[in-house]
Amino acid sequence: MQKNTPPATAVEPLAARMRPRTLDEIIGQEHLLAPGRLLRQSIEADRIPSMILWGPPGSGKTTLAEVIARQTHARFVTLSAVSAGVADLRKVVEEARKLLQFSKQRTILFIDEIHRFNKAQQDAVLPHVEHGVVTLIGATTENPSFEVNSALLSRSRVFKLSALSEEQILALLRRALRDTEQGFGRLTVTVDEDALQQIAIFADGDARTALNVLELAVQGSGEDISAKVPIHISLSSIEDVMQHRALLYDKNGDQHYDAISALHKSLRGSDPDAGLYWLARMIEAGEDPLYVVRRLIRFASEDVGMADPQALVVCVAAQQAVHFVGLPEAILALAQAVVYLATAPKSNALEAAYQRAQEAVQQTRNDPVPLHIRNAPTRLMKELDYGKDYKYAHDYYKEMPIDDPERPPAGQLQEYLPESLKGRCYYEPGLQGKEASIKRWLEKRRGDRTDNDG
Repeated sequence: MQKNTPPATAVEPLAARMRPRTLDEIIGQEHLLAPGRLLRQSIEADRIPSMILWGPPGSGKTTLAEVIARQTHARFVTLSAVSAGVADLRKVVEEARKLLQFSKQRTILFIDEIHRFNKAQQDAVLPHVEHGVVTLIGATTENPSFEVNSALLSRSRVFKLSALSEEQILALLRRALRDTEQGFGRLTVTVDEDALQQIAIFADGDARTALNVLELAVQGSGEDISAKVPIHISLSSIEDVMQHRALLYDKNGDQHYDAISALHKSLRGSDPDAGLYWLARMIEAGEDPLYVVRRLIRFASEDVGMADPQALVVCVAAQQAVHFVGLPEAILALAQAVVYLATAPKSNALEAAYQRAQEAVQQTRNDPVPLHIRNAPTRLMKELDYGKDYKYAHDYYKEMPIDDPERPPAGQLQEYLPESLKGRCYYEPGLQGKEASIKRWLEKRRGDRTDNDG
């Protein structure tokens, strides 16, 4: 348990030393902290509500909490969800209760990585937040809708922090190079512009990562920092430090769902380049290829469907390739499926058709199967007219392709739906790919059926 964190010292990492101490020093998050915004007004007025700070790593959640700690007159206590237990919570709450009773001083409880608290731990906090014994500030990288107790969530404001832009990361790096107290301003450090740009790209919106890379480059320059020898950082120096880009990706978190959504929407928009990019983002970050191919199979029916029935075949083949040879050999099979789906004609007619049929099942009577299309394996069933007047379709169809516009209807067509649903149409093919010819044939079939009924 930690109370009112002391100022950063020179022995701390650069990222810790450069942590902002006031609201004005915070880079980014203008949607929350610009003058006049609700959160800024609450902090400046020392009327801190219970809140959940939700944002990606390095976006400033802990920094904002520490700024609040410096500005508030309340007692500020920090717990880490990784190491704290219910006993720690009870101790904080008991101290907060006594402090409120005898000196009227409030307690703000900051819980870092609150998504790591289990249900019992979150339930232990709830009544004390509800009764105002403590004001909660929770920080999480995960969607609080899924990771935070709904009762606790309803008693807190959720503030979503954004990853920093490349421009904001560059501003932070330049500040660190100029700062004579906490940064490298006392040293003679020059960094090439393309090297700074590469750090900003590599950081992927994470301020901590950007400052760590800069610090490692300075420390790895081979120069004696204490002697204040001029240090020059080039692009090659930064590339040596970075070695390999660790992609921001959590297979159980928001990045997982956001990336698969991006892939799905890119394919729906017929963009093979974007589809390949999002596929690579997921696979290179360690996503389960079977999860990806399951979604591709779904897409093949949901968004391509009968416009190109071969799409489902290609995706199932990709699934078999993943099973049979695994990664990395199956990567190209996944890529082939992605490009095929992106460039295939699109139709959601199958999904829409099933939804219509599903609604009919749910909203209409469960009428019996019409007698003429029932099976009649026994004599009694035949005596009860099961299968009577059923017309065997093959006796009426001529040997012509289904997509031949001259193909006649099935002779004396009969109704296959229950009487109460007679004439209903659920499948409405589109005009893309294979469905265009199916549409022509189906319109002729349905038209002839109407003529026969007329």
